[in-house]
Amino acid sequence: MRRIAEDIKSGQLKQAYLLYGEESYLIKQYRDKLKDAMLGGGDAMNVNCFEGKGISLPEVIDIAETLPFFADKRVILLENTELFKSGGEQLAEYLDSAPSGSTGFIFTEASVDKRSRLYKAVARLGVAVEFKRQDSQTLERWILGILKRENKQITRQTLQLFLEKTGDDMENIKKELEKLICYCLERDVITSEDVEEICVHQVQHHIFDMITAIAAGNQERALQLYYDLLSLREPPMRILFLISRQFNLLLQVKELMKKGYPQKMIGEKVG
Repeated sequence: MRRIAEDIKSGQLKQAYLLYGEESYLIKQYRDKLKDAMLGGGDAMNVNCFEGKGISLPEVIDIAETLPFFADKRVILLENTELFKSGGEQLAEYLDSAPSGSTGFIFTEASVDKRSRLYKAVARLGVAVEFKRQDSQTLERWILGILKRENKQITRQTLQLFLEKTGDDMENIKKELEKLICYCLERDVITSEDVEEICVHQVQHHIFDMITAIAAGNQERALQLYYDLLSLREPPMRILFLISRQFNLLLQVKELMKKGYPQKMIGEKVG
């Protein structure tokens, strides 16, 4: 992230950027900053967007070879194409063959295969940055910064409760924080009661609580949480999948602990 910020600040932009990872909020933020910096105040008609699987790579290459309209730069934005897993060889070959310097590429993906030819081509031509979920300290600083701008105060205990409710997804945190600020519009201090009243408990946390109840043999609590999930319109098969996934993660953790792995390494391995 620092590398991208430095490139934007200096104006020394690379021809290609790949932004990938779990933290979609940050990816969108840096995508838009890069796009604006590449355009340099130019017209949005010089931006071409492609999204999803099955896009036409010959069309992308044709556009890349087309001069921008009354501007120095054309920007091609490719999102969630999965070309970094398979099917990106044609575009990789184009990027390896000294493409037109008047075109900049921005790729955004949830996940990539670093062994793919396209990943290596983008890394050679520009910059590839992974956006991971932020740790709790970073999230707390970010939230406190937003609240300070809105002249709101919050205790550490209430802040922790808020994060327990929202999880670590920054996009969801931002949405819930906006609701909370609007709810407390006439007051300076946000309380735990405000958080309980207005913030939605994420489905994933219901799953954790439900698994705890199942493991403890608390049938009544487990069923109550199950009905809560149904009221949140979660499909039963997805609930079953999430329960299975959590037990699978617990088994992986147990096996890694038996092998003597430290907690930090276990966290990295199971994600």
